[in-house]
Amino acid sequence: MKLLEWVNLKVVDSLKGKDLLTLLDYSKEEINDLIQLAVDLKMLTKAGKCPPLLEGKTLGMIFEKHSTRTRISFEVGMKQLGGNGMFMNARDLQIGRGESVYDTGHVLSGYLDGIMIRANSHAMVKELAEHASIPVINGLTDIFHPCQALADILTIHEVKGYTAGLKLAYIGDGNNVAHSLVIAAANMGMHIAVATPVGYEANEQILEKAKAIALENGGSLFVSNDPIEAAVNADVVYTDVWTSMGQEDETVKRLADFKDFQINDALVSNAKDDYMFLHCLPAHREEEVASSVIDGTNSYIFQQAENRLHAQKAVLASVMA
Repeated sequence: MKLLEWVNLKVVDSLKGKDLLTLLDYSKEEINDLIQLAVDLKMLTKAGKCPPLLEGKTLGMIFEKHSTRTRISFEVGMKQLGGNGMFMNARDLQIGRGESVYDTGHVLSGYLDGIMIRANSHAMVKELAEHASIPVINGLTDIFHPCQALADILTIHEVKGYTAGLKLAYIGDGNNVAHSLVIAAANMGMHIAVATPVGYEANEQILEKAKAIALENGGSLFVSNDPIEAAVNADVVYTDVWTSMGQEDETVKRLADFKDFQINDALVSNAKDDYMFLHCLPAHREEEVASSVIDGTNSYIFQQAENRLHAQKAVLASVMA
């Protein structure tokens, strides 16, 4: 790989050719190095300098679910790195008509340099990665959302200047966003509090793995059904929608079950005065979060959204260069 002489960049060499399915597959050092690379790439981008680290490379982007941030950030990221991002709606591919994942993985490997997939089933994405000879990046599945978590950590690092020892409160649905967030935060040595309604807890095995990682790095993780307990002295308060895509038929029940978990002024009064509010978006104002919080001075949701671009560029440059 040829780096421009005027750019002092260090891609994460150990990730070359490697999939990103879950951050459990990456070491603490690799995650830290990705964050630093994202910082450097963002600084260069703001200065109008986009090193063509992926010149001549093509990323195939398969979407089974609607997307704003994932599609645009990956497509722009590839262009800024000198490559090409190709949008592919799963319904328009033969895989949408029953072609096997085995065949699809082998065929796409002959055309592309990498695959990003936003899918319903994590099991299917794992199978695709097994049969593809090129890197596969998880743009979202039902269990994990690793690219979002990298952007989250990048945002916390930018605003607070550090991550180790900070308290992160995730309040809401124990979903794919929660799973990847606790893994990333655990690697950073953060103290993580996860509060969900009864029956909506995060995956117990993932939580146990994150807890072990946190302890190794001087952090901690505890789980509760009490949002106030989680919010006390929090440096970061994070939530997601109560009803995700594909769960629309559960909306009425979820609104009732989550009613005490809204991030509002009363709840964040338990956090530190300089707490950060984060949300992966899209958001439903006055549902999971009050407008006064998400549009307030402690909210960093748009910086967080932009950081999807820079964090993903770090991943793309490392696995595909």
